[in-house]
Amino acid sequence: MMLWRRSRKLSAGLPVRREPLYDTQTGPGSVRLRQRLYLILEAGKTGDQASRLFDWFMVSLILANVLAFAAETEPWIAAQYGQAFSLFNLISIGIFTCEYLFRLWVCVDHPPLKGQTPFMVRVKWALTPSMLIDLAVILPFYLSMMLTVDLRVLRVVRLLRFLKLARFSPALHSIGRVLANEKRAILGAVIVMFGLLVFAATGIYWIEGRIQPEVFGSVPRAMWWALATLTTVGYGDVVPITPLGRLFGGLVMVFGLGMFALPIAIVSSGFSREIHRRDFVVSWGMVARVPLFQGMKPAVLADLVDLLEAQVVEANTVLAYRGDAADAMYFIVVGRVHVAFEDRSIELGEGDFFGEMALIANRRRSGTIVSLTRVHLLKLGVGQFRQILAHHPDAEAHIAAAVRDRGLASGETDDLEQEIAVEQKEKAETD
Repeated sequence: MMLWRRSRKLSAGLPVRREPLYDTQTGPGSVRLRQRLYLILEAGKTGDQASRLFDWFMVSLILANVLAFAAETEPWIAAQYGQAFSLFNLISIGIFTCEYLFRLWVCVDHPPLKGQTPFMVRVKWALTPSMLIDLAVILPFYLSMMLTVDLRVLRVVRLLRFLKLARFSPALHSIGRVLANEKRAILGAVIVMFGLLVFAATGIYWIEGRIQPEVFGSVPRAMWWALATLTTVGYGDVVPITPLGRLFGGLVMVFGLGMFALPIAIVSSGFSREIHRRDFVVSWGMVARVPLFQGMKPAVLADLVDLLEAQVVEANTVLAYRGDAADAMYFIVVGRVHVAFEDRSIELGEGDFFGEMALIANRRRSGTIVSLTRVHLLKLGVGQFRQILAHHPDAEAHIAAAVRDRGLASGETDDLEQEIAVEQKEKAETD
């Protein structure tokens, strides 16, 4: 099978132009199958129907396993439907095992790992967090066939299958990015919180230690009260009884309201920024499927994953009017858009791009762009593009070649390539 990039001339009456998005027609049959499976398993949120169906099926299977685990702990349900649960567990293990093995097989097509030996690629891939979770899901079942394991332990281990949702959940990916981006601020807040905890425990130890030695007789003992008070939980099992101790406890509560809310505010504000910046998660597979990026070095793709902004636009939405200031280039992940120029119109689909002139010259839009369907877009702003070129100068020639090919196929002049060539010449003369 071959996935296609379309650019159809509407008013000009030119034939439909098709270019391969991911060529799976060449090479041995096993290679074609492996590339196709890679798109299904690892490409992320795209317009591929098989990939979407697989994601929905796996999410449903994981949730069904979690529900089965909970239901099986009820004695009467386990007694009545025990055989059905066992059969469902065997089927699930078989599916999860096949998924794990297929992911190990197709990982050699992962862009950042290309150029290495298949064995090393698979070893590195097997040690990634997602693959370790997948292994932890299936390994206990096979170990139980060789070792004597308590069935209750196996049932609890089955709850690990819930962690597989992280692979299919954009929200969990976004939270992970937020925690990574805000790690310094969160670490600072944790240090302050720990300092406040020690301060509160030490203070109540000096005030109430002699009066209630069983609960405040040492700083470690007093930490339980300090933690319950700072978090405003206040179990009430340990309370100060002196007026000074109660006054100090009130101050600790006030400090806790401010300090323990700090990491929550950091994470929530970061999550809000991430959601507004990206309407969906940009993955390696998603970027690698864009024809313009195919053949680029893994280092370039790594920067693109971080710099590209994801946007979702509803159908019949005007993305830009002719004459608007152009400040970004867009890549279509899912959906179709209509571009109306002064003398012609074109329809762009999955894998196509538009707005490339904005990256080199400060030009205005030459056409009005309207979404025909719900569209998932990757946006590369001028600033991000300059950042890519600063770190990877050889990416200019790759982009110029892609735009030239599109211009030749549509009968247009390749102004972008000319401007890139001029910039390269000026840079060479400067150096």
